Amino acid sequence: MKAPHSQNHTRRMDKPLKGLTICFDLDGTLVHTAPDLVRVTNEVIALEGVGETDYARAARAVGFGSRRLLSDAFARAGHTVTEERLSELQRMFLLRYAADIAQRSAPYPGVRDTLDELSKLGAELTVCTNKPGWLARPLLERLRMTHHFIRIVGGDEAPRSKPDPRHVFMAAGHRNASRIVMVGDASPDMGAAHNAGALSVLVTYGYSYTPQIRQRADVRLRTFRALTPALIDRFAARGGKAML
Repeated sequence: MKAPHSQNHTRRMDKPLKGLTICFDLDGTLVHTAPDLVRVTNEVIALEGVGETDYARAARAVGFGSRRLLSDAFARAGHTVTEERLSELQRMFLLRYAADIAQRSAPYPGVRDTLDELSKLGAELTVCTNKPGWLARPLLERLRMTHHFIRIVGGDEAPRSKPDPRHVFMAAGHRNASRIVMVGDASPDMGAAHNAGALSVLVTYGYSYTPQIRQRADVRLRTFRALTPALIDRFAARGGKAML
């Protein structure tokens, strides 16, 4: 039976994940942001006289951005607005969200400890999110998580956002796909990993719009804490370098 944790491995080698770059999605993977995103959605649609939207259905669309959150909420309510008005409401959404970005958001259980552990094991950690960088950084700063990552790349900062592989390569800082892991909760993350030729890790607790059973993933995890042993098992190390 394999050791349930990395202790036996780390006794043999201090840095079994050295040489590995792990790119993390943000919303629904590292941080439970839906409570704030749906809160602001409700505040904005109320300006049109629309009542609160269905939380669970709205949360599944978080990865598609603020405009989609608003348009879906209006569609569920049978309310129509012009594209011009939708753009105006989207601007209001972004201003309100930026002003109080972490009122109800928090890292998922085990995230902080696991990020610390992965860094100590030699991995380089980055954020590869379709959230605009000007929102991703303040969110991580407010939650005191920025120090974990050598790079944070928002969807507005890459040539094209996930599932385009260039977003992953930019976040990783290199194009050696055999040394990259993409961890996320939804199809853009898995698609980006596959398009880049990187290892795809799906966390099943997030906001996936597509049923997760239909998503292609190399590794599936129910909890964030399971990431370290999964990567240790996947990448046997030799001479301080991950065998990738």
